[in-house]
Amino acid sequence: MRSRLITTGVVVLAAWALPYGLGGYTIHVVNIALIYALLAIGMGLAMGVSGQINLAQVAFFGVGAYTVAILTTHYGHGFWVSALLAVLATVVVGLFVGIPALRMQSHYLGIVTLGLALGFINWITNAEISGGADGISGIPLPPLPGVDLSSEYLYYYLEAVVFGLALLFGLFVVHTSLGRRLRAMRDDALAAGAMGAEIPFLRMTAFLLASLYGGLAGVLYAGLIRYVAPETFSIGNMFILLAMVVIGGRRSLVGCVVGAVGLTLVREWLSDFSTYAQLGYGVVVVLMVVFAPTGLAGVPTRLRALYLRRRAQRTTRAELRPFIPYAVAEDSADSADTGVLLSVEAVSKQFRGLRALDEVTLTVHHGEIRGVVGPNGSGKTTLFNVISGFYRATAGSVSFAGSDTTTARPYTLSLAGLARTFQNLRLFGQLTVRENILVALDRTRAHTIWQYAVWQPGVLARERGLRAQADEILERYGLVDFAEADPSSLPYGIQRRIEIARAMAARPRLLLLDEPAAGLNGEEVQQLIRIVRSIRDSGTTVVLIEHNMGLVMSLCEKITVLSSGRVIAEGTPQEVVSAPEVIEAYLGDSELAELDLGTPRSAAPPDRAKEATS
Repeated sequence: MRSRLITTGVVVLAAWALPYGLGGYTIHVVNIALIYALLAIGMGLAMGVSGQINLAQVAFFGVGAYTVAILTTHYGHGFWVSALLAVLATVVVGLFVGIPALRMQSHYLGIVTLGLALGFINWITNAEISGGADGISGIPLPPLPGVDLSSEYLYYYLEAVVFGLALLFGLFVVHTSLGRRLRAMRDDALAAGAMGAEIPFLRMTAFLLASLYGGLAGVLYAGLIRYVAPETFSIGNMFILLAMVVIGGRRSLVGCVVGAVGLTLVREWLSDFSTYAQLGYGVVVVLMVVFAPTGLAGVPTRLRALYLRRRAQRTTRAELRPFIPYAVAEDSADSADTGVLLSVEAVSKQFRGLRALDEVTLTVHHGEIRGVVGPNGSGKTTLFNVISGFYRATAGSVSFAGSDTTTARPYTLSLAGLARTFQNLRLFGQLTVRENILVALDRTRAHTIWQYAVWQPGVLARERGLRAQADEILERYGLVDFAEADPSSLPYGIQRRIEIARAMAARPRLLLLDEPAAGLNGEEVQQLIRIVRSIRDSGTTVVLIEHNMGLVMSLCEKITVLSSGRVIAEGTPQEVVSAPEVIEAYLGDSELAELDLGTPRSAAPPDRAKEATS
C-alpha cells in the first residue's frame, strides 16, 4: 500500500511538472493525447472489462463535442452549461446504442455499433445544424476565474485534473462490486446470470460508462480546439482508438491509457508517413492479438504469475483443507416446514424436431435431497436449465417458493434463492477464486449504481463486508490457500469444490447440482457426500443430477428417473432399483451393474462435448 502511494505521488508530481519542459506544439500533442486517453478508458470499460464490443466510441466523442458547439454558437448558452448538457446527451445516446446489446453479442454487436457510428458521421456531414462538411467554428473559451484557458499550458492542467478524476473513478468501478459483475459477465454471461448478476442492466451500464467518458472527451476537445468538423470523428480515428486499446491492453484501464498516449505520440512522429503508419498500426494490432492478447498491460501480469508459480514450486505446496460443516439449522417454523419448495408441472421442452422434455412433473419439498438420474440424453440438464431460467418451457409450468417462475430470468431466480452448478465447469476464468465467491455474495441490484456517483463511502463499506464474508466461505470450504489463484490453473477436484462454494455463497434456499461428482476420485466423492449432507442440514434443499449411482443411492432420500425426456420412475432408492421401467431403460448400460448401496465409485471426467439435453 505504501509503495502504491509513493508511486502515485511521483506520477502526480511528474504530471504537474510536465509542461515546464515542453514546447508549444508538444503541449498541444499532450493535450490531444489526454483526450484520447479518456476515450480509451471508456472503450476499455465497455470492451475489456464488460466484454461488449463497442465501435461507437468515436460517435460518443462527436456527440459531446457537437452538442457543446451547437449550444454555445447557435443558442448562446454558456460553455459549462452546454458541457453539462452535452454529457447528459451523450449518456442518453449511449443507452440508445446499448439497446442492441440486450439481444446480440460478439461480432454482431460490433457491426451494429459500427453502423450507428457511420450513421452519426453521415448526419454531421450533411446536417445544416452541424455545419455540414465545414463543421462549426467560434466555440467560446471555457471560462475559469483567474485562469486564462487560451493558454494550452494552463488548459493542460484542466485536462489533467479531469483525466485524473476519471481514471480514479474507472479504477474504483473495476475493483469493486460493479466492476466484478461486469468482468464476470465478460467471462461467462450465463454463469454470471445464475449468480444473480442482472445481465441486461449490466450491458446497458457498460455503454453508459463508455458514453460518459466519450462525452467528457468531446467537451474537452471542443474547449481546446474551439472548432469541430466531421473528419475528427471518422471511422479511421475509430480504428486508431481501437488500436490504442488493443495494444495497451483492453482489460487494464492503465494499459488503455498507455496505449492511447503512446500511439498518439507515435502518430505525430509518423505524420509525414501517414500511409505507411496506417499499415503499421494494422500489423501491430494483428501481432498483439495473436501473440499478446492482453496487450502491453498483460506482460507484467504474466511475468508476475510466472514468478509466483516458480516461487510456489520452491516453497510449501498449497493444499485443500478440510471442509468445515455448517451449523445444523435449529428447529423452527421455517426449518420444520416440509411444504413444497419446487413444483414442475407437465413441463415439455421442444428443440425444433427434438422433444427434450415430455410432460415432466416433479415436486421437491423443503429439506429434501432429491436425485435425478437417467441415461445420457434423457433430458436431465435440460430440466435444470428450465428450472433455473436458462430455457423457457414449451409447455407446462414451474413454481419456486410459491411463485410462478416459468418465465423468470436466471438472475431473478438467483435473487429469489435458487443457485446451481453446471455439468461443465463455468468458473470465471479471469477472476481469482476469491472474486468468484464475491460475485455470488453480492446481492445488490443494478439500480444501486447511483451510489458510485454520489456515495462512494457506502460502496467501500459494502465491499469490506463482502470480503469478510468471502474469507469465511473460503475458510469453510478449505480454499484459503487458493484465494488469489486463477481457477483454471487448479486441479479439477478443487475447481468442483470452488463451484459449490460459489453457489452456496448466494445463500440459496434451493441448490441444483449438475453432476457434482464428475471427475472426482473415491476420496473426493466421500468428501462431496459430507458437504452435500451438511448443506442440507443447514436448511438448503438440494436437487442433484448424477451418473454415480452409488452416490445417489447413499445420499438421496428420493430419486426421479428420466428416460427420453419422460419420468419413468420416482420413489425411494429401493423402489427405484426394483422398478421394471428403470431396469428396462438401463439395459445394456454399465450403470445397472453399479446399482448397489455400497461405497460409491469414482466417476470419470465429463465429456465436454455432451449435448445440453443430456
